[in-house]
Amino acid sequence: MNSPQRIPDWLLERIALGELPPEELAAARARLEQEPGGLERLAALEADSRATLERLSPARVAREVDTRFRRGAPARQAPARSPWLTSAMGLVPVLAALALFVIAQPDPGPGGAPGSLGTEPTGPVAGLDPEPTRSKGLTPRLEIHRQRAQADELLAEGASAVAGDVVQLAYVAAGHTHGVILSVDGRGSVTLHAPEHGAQEAATLSPSGTQRLAGAYELDDAPRFERFFLVTSDQPFAVESVLEAARVLAASPDAHTASLFLPEGLTQVSFTLQK
Repeated sequence: MNSPQRIPDWLLERIALGELPPEELAAARARLEQEPGGLERLAALEADSRATLERLSPARVAREVDTRFRRGAPARQAPARSPWLTSAMGLVPVLAALALFVIAQPDPGPGGAPGSLGTEPTGPVAGLDPEPTRSKGLTPRLEIHRQRAQADELLAEGASAVAGDVVQLAYVAAGHTHGVILSVDGRGSVTLHAPEHGAQEAATLSPSGTQRLAGAYELDDAPRFERFFLVTSDQPFAVESVLEAARVLAASPDAHTASLFLPEGLTQVSFTLQK
């Protein structure tokens, strides 16, 4: 039997970022699981990207280069310029710094070794502290994988499920750094999936890539639906505030479709399984 074709690096990066429609993402993941060493390639790429995001962000590099440019520019008399030209010239250092940051990122090496989603620059920039970076064009989302004997199945929103199905949850944080994952069901129960039960503050999220929770979850016989929520923020927040909102929603007749009533600054996405 022929070995499966190797997933190209550009597609591997889109899998890691979750930048594919659900059906295409499921097909691409299935191919990757059949590729020898495919999952290891994905894990290495996501780990490298996380390390880079923790060190630097393009916006911070641009600000630092712009600051140094202004400090080192010699003072001299210049001919009078129009207000428009003066404002436009002030943007040149920032634009140049951003262009330099992008160009400095190396391409994947020979033999198909993947580059990171934000490859680390060749030299460190002193004095920069890490800050949250949004993945352009992405919003947080949940994935539900149903475990099978041979391989798991990526479920679509609204998919049918039955009691006894074993599912694993995954999230795409899209740059957010803190989050809570929980579910409500047709019986009015609320289940906390992340952080661990008893934690006071939201879990620390990996800001890039698709991240699976460590454990699996077996669906019980609650009727009608099982609805999962991912609540995110750029700052730590209390788990109890989200749990209380979930309890209120679970007891309402609109639990199947309504949103959580959350404190300001928190975002939410949900994923529903029909039962």
